[in-house]
Order: sequence, then structure tokens, then C-alpha cells
Amino acid sequence: MKINLFNLLTLFFIASLLCLSSCTSNGKTETATTDTVAARKQINALLDSFNVAAARADYTTYFNFYTDDAIFTGTDATERWDKNEFMQWAKPIFDKGRTWDFTALERHIYFDKTGTLAWFDELLNTQMKICRGSGVLIKQGNDWKVQQYILSTTVPNDLLDTLIKLKAPVEDSIINKLSVKVN
Repeated sequence: MKINLFNLLTLFFIASLLCLSSCTSNGKTETATTDTVAARKQINALLDSFNVAAARADYTTYFNFYTDDAIFTGTDATERWDKNEFMQWAKPIFDKGRTWDFTALERHIYFDKTGTLAWFDELLNTQMKICRGSGVLIKQGNDWKVQQYILSTTVPNDLLDTLIKLKAPVEDSIINKLSVKVN
């Protein structure tokens, strides 16, 4: 799936709304009117179980953690899929019985005022070393579901210049292709 200016602006708009909906006029984050301690425990358990299901190559359980309209964004610039596209991409990997194994090292969870929308960011121990996972969760009935998940690799600042040189040939062609669509 290709990213265009409209998609980028839409994501920026949604992120802005999330920030505005969770802040008071003095800029301090308000907590939800629901029990955020219990909700935080529930979300921590969900995200840990989500990672375990992937590590066990449990396709059905893993994808049941997502909403029907979920979006997954991976580490490669070409990896932005709706749930069905991600399921199709991942099925052969899960069928091999060995997928990815992520363990949270650190996690931060935030809520909107209604207590039905949450977002998180986390550092993960992975086969790619440290990655960052982030996403949006919505409450459906008594359960939380992942509506958007973004996986990013981290790059130590001291190595960034070297990495940019390595990835430039591949990503320059992607930039050129996407720039034509925006203009």
C-alpha cells in the first residue's frame, strides 16, 4: 500500500486530535474517568499476550487482538497494511511455526478523557535488537483491541550517518516514487 500526502496529513490530523483530546488548557494530561489502573493492567496484559501469541506463531490469537479496521506499519517504508493485507503477508510466516519474538523492556500507556481510547509506546527486545512499538487501542465492550500498530527499529545516534549511507540507494527510489505522487 502506498503512502501519499493525503494519508500523511490524515495521520497528522488524527495524532493532533489525540493530543488535543487528552490535554487540558494548561497542557496537563487528564486521566480518564474510568479506572485507569485497571485499564492499564488490562492493556499491559493484552500487549504481553499479543507478543506471546506472535512468538508462538498462534495466527488466530495474534490477529484477534486487532480491530477489523486495524493498520500495521512495519520497519520497511513499504510496510503499511490494513489487517487483511497484514494477515495475508504474515500467514506463510506463521505457517512455518516461527515468527518474531518481542519482549517489552519499557512501556508507557496513555488514555483519553473517555477511557475508551488509549495509546502506547514501548521499547522491545527483538531479534533486531531494540525496536520501538507504538500504537492506538480502542475499547470494544470490555476488551481492548489494537487499532494501529507501528514497529520501528531504533538507531543509536552515533551510527545514524553510517546507516543513512547504507539505506540511501533503496530509499531514494522510494522517495522519488512517492514524491511524484505528492506533486
